[in-house]
Amino acid sequence: MCTLEKRGNVFILTFTGEDQHRFNPNLIGSLLSLLSQVKAEATGGSALITQAQGKFFSNGFDLDWAQAAGSEQGAAERLHHMVALFKPVTAALLSLPMPTVAAITGHAAAAGFLLALSHDYLIMRKDRGVLYMSEVDIALTIPDYFNALFREKIGDASVRRDLLLRGLKMKGDEAEKRGVVEAAYGGEAEVREASVRLAENLGKRKWNGEVYAEIRKGLYPQLSAILGLTHKAYTIARL
Repeated sequence: MCTLEKRGNVFILTFTGEDQHRFNPNLIGSLLSLLSQVKAEATGGSALITQAQGKFFSNGFDLDWAQAAGSEQGAAERLHHMVALFKPVTAALLSLPMPTVAAITGHAAAAGFLLALSHDYLIMRKDRGVLYMSEVDIALTIPDYFNALFREKIGDASVRRDLLLRGLKMKGDEAEKRGVVEAAYGGEAEVREASVRLAENLGKRKWNGEVYAEIRKGLYPQLSAILGLTHKAYTIARL
């Protein structure tokens, strides 16, 4: 389950409960609905923080739901269905007309890592939680838009290799050192405080949201193309 609240100009989207926040059709649908609400209510100065309760930011797709299909073919079809359903989540974050911050206070694995990386800024804790792409360990290939996001968001090829081909479980200190996250802090409270502080400071700039989203899409042209997002090459905002 996920909830949305607004504090001043900052939207806070929270995965609630103590579970692993695995993405199945129900949770993906709720997430998309809340992101649509954020976009509809956006104003100059808005910002978004995505966070989670418990030990996990998100542990990726709900493989138990996939396997409950009762056959190998059925499980594969359900997994492909989740991959397709999750693609608009990435598109929604890439086109959101405001700065976005992922407050990672627990493990972010597979699609959960992808969700975090879809934000403009990642804030992580040092004492608990890892970033982990489990696909190589569990014999799953990586969808095209996952690969595009990693290529364009993480510039260092050795970091991408370690995450995608070694299955490295990257802790906060290393993630900060290697440029995957903006900053890492000592505990949950510090991560949440830093995320709110960053979101509020970004919001104070009161950038034009449409222009902000267009610049973001232009930064990641391959990803935008795969997601089917159009990019206006030049936009003049009203002053």
